[in-house]
Amino acid sequence: MTVTHGQPLTTEITAILVAHCGLDADAAARAPAASLEELGMDSLALLELSAVVADRWRVQIPEQAGQLSIPAVADLVARDARPAAGHTENSIVIAAPLALVWDITNDVAGWTELFTEYAVVEILHRDGDTVRFRLTMHPDENGISWSWVSERTADPATRQVRAHRVETGPFEYMRIHWSYTEEPEGTRMTWVQDFAMKPSAPVDDAGMTERINTNSRIQLAVIKDTIERAYAGGTR
Repeated sequence: MTVTHGQPLTTEITAILVAHCGLDADAAARAPAASLEELGMDSLALLELSAVVADRWRVQIPEQAGQLSIPAVADLVARDARPAAGHTENSIVIAAPLALVWDITNDVAGWTELFTEYAVVEILHRDGDTVRFRLTMHPDENGISWSWVSERTADPATRQVRAHRVETGPFEYMRIHWSYTEEPEGTRMTWVQDFAMKPSAPVDDAGMTERINTNSRIQLAVIKDTIERAYAGGTR
């Protein structure tokens, strides 16, 4: 596998640390040679970094990663990366306040009204900001209604959500990271998905990447339209 060395990969590692581990981006920019520990990354943050790097590049981060700088982590990934699993990133700007976009999109029980692909949502368990639920899709062209259990944890303070499939089906794993940021035009909602397909799956990583990218763009457009109409009509 070819991995870009230098600034682009360093930037991507930094983005992972910011999105998944709570890194202060400004602090990292001021001290590019600082170790992860010096940047405030604790053991839980390093575990999350290890999980994301393992998913995305199939690289194992050493236990002493806290002593490494971000460029050193990027060099490690560039050196040891194996064939990539699936990775997608899609976003859209919704002309509505962040609080409204957050509330509507995190109302999992209402997803059948928000997504066109889901026929049934069954809430299985709630624990604070974590919810476990079963999704059942509308029948596909072969009459099959796919169903699986997922779990997601929302962080209202950072406006981020981390989710994963509990019942993985054709996936070896599936992780989803939602993030929300305010922009002049409204709220940008971003979905990042990292996954790998089982050898027995009907499609490989590349094929599923194409499917997810196509479907994500469709669903994001539907969500944008639904929320903007709700905001314009004053219904939420």
